[in-house]
Amino acid sequence: MTTRRVQGAAAVAATVVIALTAVPAAQATALFPHLRTVSAGQSIQAAVDSARPGDEIVVLAGTYPGSVRITTPGVTLRGTGPDTVIVPGVSGPQNACAIAGDGICVTGTATDNAAGVTVKNLTVRGFRTNGLNASYADRLTVTGVTARDNGEEGISQERSVRGVFRGDTARDNGQAGIFLANTVSTEGGATDTLGTRVTANRLTGNRFGVVVRRLRDLTVERNLVSGNCGGVFVIGDENVPRAGDLDIVDNEIVGNNKYCAAAARLPFIQGTGVLLTGTDGVRVTGNTILDNTGTSPMSGGVVLFNSNVGVHDTRNAVSRNIATGNAPADLAVRDHGAGNTFLANTCGSAAPVVAGRCDR
Repeated sequence: MTTRRVQGAAAVAATVVIALTAVPAAQATALFPHLRTVSAGQSIQAAVDSARPGDEIVVLAGTYPGSVRITTPGVTLRGTGPDTVIVPGVSGPQNACAIAGDGICVTGTATDNAAGVTVKNLTVRGFRTNGLNASYADRLTVTGVTARDNGEEGISQERSVRGVFRGDTARDNGQAGIFLANTVSTEGGATDTLGTRVTANRLTGNRFGVVVRRLRDLTVERNLVSGNCGGVFVIGDENVPRAGDLDIVDNEIVGNNKYCAAAARLPFIQGTGVLLTGTDGVRVTGNTILDNTGTSPMSGGVVLFNSNVGVHDTRNAVSRNIATGNAPADLAVRDHGAGNTFLANTCGSAAPVVAGRCDR
């Protein structure tokens, strides 16, 4: 009996070895991830460079100079909270992320996306360009990240799909707290993000709270957007497919009344809650939009605005929002595209006044 048991155990062990041998190397390393710890005075980039797919890098509290570039799929970069801080470096070799002026970069290619990367529970601040920038990413998760005092975007993603941005804080950045686009450097039709979600973030003191540019199929939900020049901007243009078929739902968009000077393609910004420009099929539903006031052509609670290249907003649905105290109007239609609807909104004023725009 003992001999049979030994033989049986040996057979099982041999089967396991054969099975693991048949697993591709990348999958095998993901089955046995490593936990790597970085302490103050050590290099985050060195830990990232040595990471394998599925590894988790834990960065302890401290201030870490230097940009971090992640290209390995499945890596998790986790701080221990707001006191894990990444700031611009002052010396040493510069990677591509640092040269671009970004803090953390998640970078893939057109043929090999950076898939399954997670960045969580840390602060990235003071970078010339973006706090966190992702390009060619798939299923990127950014959660519990504070991005502040960066020159352009707090958190930015382009050419990417299925991202999740949840529970982050983006404040006092030069452009958007969270910026999502098809591309940032070339023209083109809106791309399908395959369900990207921007959820439960706190976005304050930026030029814009959230910008969605030339994208489709995503959701911006349950965010607090306050104290910016403008709240949530969805931007399209003459390229097709059009930007749209996305949801702005259950957000609190309050007092976005900072003044931001005019830029190359936009007038000055102040007092805008939700802006749709050149969009098709956006659903603005169940938001609380309060006290966004200004004298910009784009000021108001929910504003439909003719795009810079003359493309109209079409088939957008604005429904069940609470929009009060916004000026010059709670619902402002400054574009004459076809098929836009307004239903069951609680608001005090609409411009122009049309039955149904403010139901109560």
